[in-house]
Amino acid sequence: MFILFYVFLVLRKAFGDVMNKQSITKIKLFLMGISNRFLEDSSTFKNIYVTYTAGLKEFKGNGSFEDGNIKYNFNGKTESLSIIDLFERISSECDNYDTVTILYREGGTDIVITGDNKNVKMNNTEVKESSPLAIKKEDASEHTFNETSTLLNRDYFIKVGKADALLKEIGIMSQSGKIKNDKIRKYNQIDHYVEILDGTLEALPKNEVLTILDCGCGKSYLTFVLNYYLTEVKKRKCHFIGLDISEGVINSSKKMAENLGYRNMEFHAIDIKKFSPKRKIHMVISLHACDTATDMAIALGIKVESDSIIAVPCCHRELLNQYSYEPLKGILKHGILKARIADALTDGMRSMMLESKGYNVSVVEYISPLETPKNLMIRAVKTGKEKPELMDDYISLMASLNAYPVLYKFLNEGWEA
Repeated sequence: MFILFYVFLVLRKAFGDVMNKQSITKIKLFLMGISNRFLEDSSTFKNIYVTYTAGLKEFKGNGSFEDGNIKYNFNGKTESLSIIDLFERISSECDNYDTVTILYREGGTDIVITGDNKNVKMNNTEVKESSPLAIKKEDASEHTFNETSTLLNRDYFIKVGKADALLKEIGIMSQSGKIKNDKIRKYNQIDHYVEILDGTLEALPKNEVLTILDCGCGKSYLTFVLNYYLTEVKKRKCHFIGLDISEGVINSSKKMAENLGYRNMEFHAIDIKKFSPKRKIHMVISLHACDTATDMAIALGIKVESDSIIAVPCCHRELLNQYSYEPLKGILKHGILKARIADALTDGMRSMMLESKGYNVSVVEYISPLETPKNLMIRAVKTGKEKPELMDDYISLMASLNAYPVLYKFLNEGWEA
């Protein structure tokens, strides 16, 4: 069979039916450009598919990422090739066929090269959106919703169609491609999260691989969303590090990253206080980390001079158990009022600390208070100019409140304070 196929190819070459050298040279040039993209950032590569034709017959090859190389199968043979060797193999095979179609898939983009003995073309296309958002009909009778549980009339940042693989992996979308009824609220939340951070992300350096550190990452849903948005929508090179004390959630995050093909992510089951980054950190995020874990994340961000720090605090127990203020004793005797004031003081003093360390700080509502009362986001962007006078005010406030916040301890006495 192989001998007959070889004779068939020789005859085709003899009668001039196969692609000419000029077309093959053009294909090589296009592939050279793609190889440069791969070598600059291989984390966005998904798959490559090659289809040759000879007469009415098709011959298919396909490749996937494996340990820095491409695992490529063609004509029943599988090899592990570098991107340079793979493209050399693909272009040299063109000499045996009438036409070739090469589909190179990376995050958010399909690159298609088509060639024959007359013409060679290359097109870049974004992954197409599917139909508009819809509710899964079979779930419609099982849930009731308030006004926050409807799909909004807005241009979503994380779009159905383009982001289907992500939305399915994090449980927002059904396998049939519909947003689940009981996940509409969560979908709105994650999209608003991206909207709030978009300006901060734009301000980060353009000529560097962005490193984003998620402290107390849990199952990392929002980190996966950020990764998708940066790599597949904004086309930015980035690397994500997730930290959590629980090995269970870290293993879950690793599995999700594997399922999504996100090779630019690493996860570690480690105490935040014991982590020492080996690369420049551009953004530290901490989302609903309990009590002083938020302070650990902020302290780590300050210590490593992160370009930005994003914190959505959760419970606030530490200051509640410490502070007192004589002029407000008539108010603070009511436990619920003392707790609410403690919440505001805790986040307010965190913001003061960040400003004193050279960050421009804003405190905004992350989501509607109808969702949760713990709905504040602290956004801090490094300006480089510290404010010692604000640190003096911070220390004076500590004295007035008879309180010694753990964030101050972490930054001035070390992690074990």
